[in-house]
Formats: sequence, C-alpha cells, structure tokens
Amino acid sequence: MKQKIFKAALFDLDGVVFDTEPQYTVFWGGICREYHPEHPGLEHEIKGQTLTQIYDRWFAGPLLAEQASITNRLNDYERQMNYDYISGFEDLISMLHSHQVKTAVVTSSNIPKMESVYRHQPGFMSLFDAILTSEDFERSKPDPDCYLKAAQRLGAESDECIVFEDSFNGLRAGRAAGMAVVGMATTNGADAIQPFSDLQLKDYEGLTFERLEQLLTIDK
Repeated sequence: MKQKIFKAALFDLDGVVFDTEPQYTVFWGGICREYHPEHPGLEHEIKGQTLTQIYDRWFAGPLLAEQASITNRLNDYERQMNYDYISGFEDLISMLHSHQVKTAVVTSSNIPKMESVYRHQPGFMSLFDAILTSEDFERSKPDPDCYLKAAQRLGAESDECIVFEDSFNGLRAGRAAGMAVVGMATTNGADAIQPFSDLQLKDYEGLTFERLEQLLTIDK
C-alpha cells in the first residue's frame, strides 16, 4: 500500500500525554456519589466527556445551581493534581521532531486547567507546535471539528495526521476527521478501543517511527 507523508501528530491530553485519568476517577467518584448515589459507577461512564456534556446530562434541571460549585471544586482539584507524562512520551516527541513531524495538543480542557499544567510542567509548551483547548472549538468530541482545526493550523491534510486518543468520544472524533488513530489503553481496555483505532498501546515505550508511518496508508 502506498504511504502518505506523516506530517502531524495530534494528542489528546489526559490519559494520552499525562497519566491523570486515575486522579479524575477519584474526583468524579466523589461528586457522583454525592449527587447521584442511585447510579453507582457513574464516574466510569462519563470518562472522556467534556464538562459541558457531563453537566447537560447529569447536572441539569434541579442540579443546575450546583454546576458553579462543582466547577470551583474541580478547578481547585486540578491545581493540586500530579501531571506525570505517560511512559515514553517525551522520547516519542523527540523522535517525531527529529523526523520533522509537527505536534499539537487537542484537548477539551480549558485555559484555567492548562495554566495548572504549565505550572507543574514548565517545559510543556515547548514540546508542541500548537496547543488547542476547548475555547478553540465550536463543537466537542466526538465531532471532528477540533482535529480538523488542528490539522489546518499545522498545514497538514487529514490523511497526513495521526491522532492519539484514549476516550471513545476522542477516538470517534479522530476517525470522523479521516485520520489514523492510535488508541491509548489508559482509560479503557485495548479490546474495547480496538474497533475505533488502528493501533492500541498502553504506553509509548518501544514505539518506532516506522510503526507509525505504516498507519498512514491510502487504503486503511
């Protein structure tokens, strides 16, 4: 099969760049038990959803007035979180840059969350050619809007991009954008994300540039 040129790598943030999903499970587990004790395990169902999506589905109507309080608690929690890179991530970024591949973060996180990231990881911004947050998108994942905007900003066509995602909404967004998709089995199991991704990984250790290039074929 004829390969396309690999021009851009587009990364979701939590569960893809940072090993933060277990921390969010703790936070949302407490919130869900407080407000929805009738729905055990809700914190696992809402993984990968934006804050707006969570609020619209689970904190509307009589709970609408609680949204501001929950947002403040989340902001406080995120300021204290650990932002540790997924194993092998920094080596992957270095490898991509050595092959002139542009990189971007494409996240549903907002600017206040990213300010917490920058405080904990001062060198974070230097790893990427672009950082797109929820303020940059009109429509949330699984809509492909975010990834199409990122590709445009980096001067790449959809079939020249690889998306790295962990959530089902994110994986679907990458697929809908017409891009190759690497599924990170950090939030959901490899078997669960396999139908939505071209390659499944638990971390980036041992990942080669050649393996990524193989994903960019015209007939996938």
